[in-house]
Formats: sequence, structure tokens, C-alpha cells
Amino acid sequence: MNNTDTMTDLSNNKRIAIWLLICCITIFAMMVLGGVTRLTGSGLSMVNWEPLMGILPPLNHTDWEAVFQQYQQYPEYKLKNAQMTLEGFQTIFWFEYAHRLLGRTIGLIFIIPLIYFMIKGHINKPLMPKLIILFILGGLQGLLGWYMVKSGLVDMPHVSQYRLTAHLGLALIIYAYLFWVALDLLFPKTNDHINTGYLKGFSWIVTTFVFITALSGGFVAGLKAGLAYNTFPLMAGHWIPEGLFRPPMAEFF
Repeated sequence: MNNTDTMTDLSNNKRIAIWLLICCITIFAMMVLGGVTRLTGSGLSMVNWEPLMGILPPLNHTDWEAVFQQYQQYPEYKLKNAQMTLEGFQTIFWFEYAHRLLGRTIGLIFIIPLIYFMIKGHINKPLMPKLIILFILGGLQGLLGWYMVKSGLVDMPHVSQYRLTAHLGLALIIYAYLFWVALDLLFPKTNDHINTGYLKGFSWIVTTFVFITALSGGFVAGLKAGLAYNTFPLMAGHWIPEGLFRPPMAEFF
């Protein structure tokens, strides 16, 4: 490979890395919006999953009434929001709609440049499997999101904490993998023989603890555990709270 080809590959890799970093930013925004959706209790406002046809929101009063009537058939309205008005429903609907719309937008931000780079021949062979994996993970994340929402549309207006945490965990994995691939393109490995064994080991330990902490946040959100102990670092004045292994009370929502 001559110098010209090397410079071309570096330029292509830089463009691809910038694209992947943009995807990282949108995924970060998606996770923040997902948290807002959770905090506002908006996640169960859209009771149907229409990946292609569900892009347009209700456009007139008749459409809003129809969507609101659908929502009224499910446990969240019957057991929690029976006094909700159409205006109140619209508020929570827009949060969930924005969350799903951003998810579709991220899909387009990923797939359109991917097709462009493939046509132009800018993607080298070692990189292609990584991008395919990212594409598959993105599709699975959409399915997992609906699988999570579906758990709150059956008997109780409460999504499974396991599905919620899995949804969050997969988002973190996608974000981290995207970021890693982008950095690998921006700062390719050299032939310098540098002993990074200890640093790699330490980074894996830190990454593992960060990931576990984030997943524990998913369980806290799913179980609303923060309502039981909302002080830090002590819980009700104790490092190990009383009644830690006491059988749980009836679930509230």
C-alpha cells in the first residue's frame, strides 16, 4: 500500500468515525429522553407499536380522541389515571412519541451513511462486521423497547424491572461499542510495543463497575426503590438498612 492509499484510508476512517460519534451523541440523548419519559410516567401512553406507520402523531381532535380511547382500555388508565383529561394525556403522549421518533431518527442516521459508505467503498473488511453487529443490536434494541412496554399493558401499569434494565443495558452496550469503534478509527494501533496490560486490566475493572452501577439504576427505577430510601450514602441512617431481607410489601405504582 502506497502513501496515497494510506492517506485515503485515514481520511475515510476519520469520516466514518465522525459519523459514529454523531450516533453516540444521539444515543446519549435517547437515554436522557428515556429517563425523562420514565420520570414523567409517559412510557405506557402509546399502546401500539407501529415501526413504519407510527411516525405521524394524531393530527386532529378526532385522531386524538381515538388514541385516547385506546389508552383508556389499558391498566394504566383504569388503575392510575382514570381522572385524566385529553389534555393531560397529550402531555404524556408527546414524551413517549418523542422517544420513539428519536429512535427512528437514530436508525436513519445510522443506516443512510452506512449505505453511502458501502457504495463508495470506504468501509474496509475488518470494519464491516463491526458495523453489521451495531445494526443488528440497534434492531434488537427497538424490539426490546416494545417488549418492555408490553409488560405494562397486561395486568398492572408497571413495566418489568428486568426488561427495563435489559433495555438500558443494551443501550449502554451499543453506545460503548460505537464509541470504541470510532476511537479505534481515529487512533489506530501502531507497531510500538508498549506494555498496556495493567492499564487494560484496570480499565476493564472500572468499566465493569460502571456498567453494574448503571444496571442497578435500572432496577431502582423499575422497582421505584428510591422511594424507600432516598438519602445518600446512609439509608434511613444505616449503611445496611433494617429489614433488608424482609418480604416485600404489595407492589405499588
